[in-house]
Amino acid sequence: MKALVPLALALWFAPRLAAQTAADTAGIIATAHNYIDGWYTNDGPRMESALHAHLAKRLVWDDSLKHSHLVDMTAMELVQGTIHHPKGEGQHRNEVKILDVFGNVAMVRIDADTWVDFLQETRWNGKWVIMNVMWENRPGM
Repeated sequence: MKALVPLALALWFAPRLAAQTAADTAGIIATAHNYIDGWYTNDGPRMESALHAHLAKRLVWDDSLKHSHLVDMTAMELVQGTIHHPKGEGQHRNEVKILDVFGNVAMVRIDADTWVDFLQETRWNGKWVIMNVMWENRPGM
């Protein structure tokens, strides 16, 4: 009987970890585009719609002495930066690729103009939002 308890629990939780649906894919991609396209168009509300309030965005870089430094932003700092940064003209690189999805978590890569972002998205109250971002500038940028 004790051996059946883990099986019963696994069966109980299995539907909650179901495969990625078409709606999940669309939501994950839409969230990533609200983030990157919001940035390019200085659309603060669009950017904010993509972010969880406790977002952490980080970049690790090495100085000339090979000492690592951390740049990190909150959701509000990112929204304010979106509104106030110089707006570029023309086409922008905004390639979105879902790397993996498991349950309520997705890993997404965005290839942007001069950097690459890795997003951790989560389903929060039924909506996909970005919880964490790590980014790296392209060499020479």
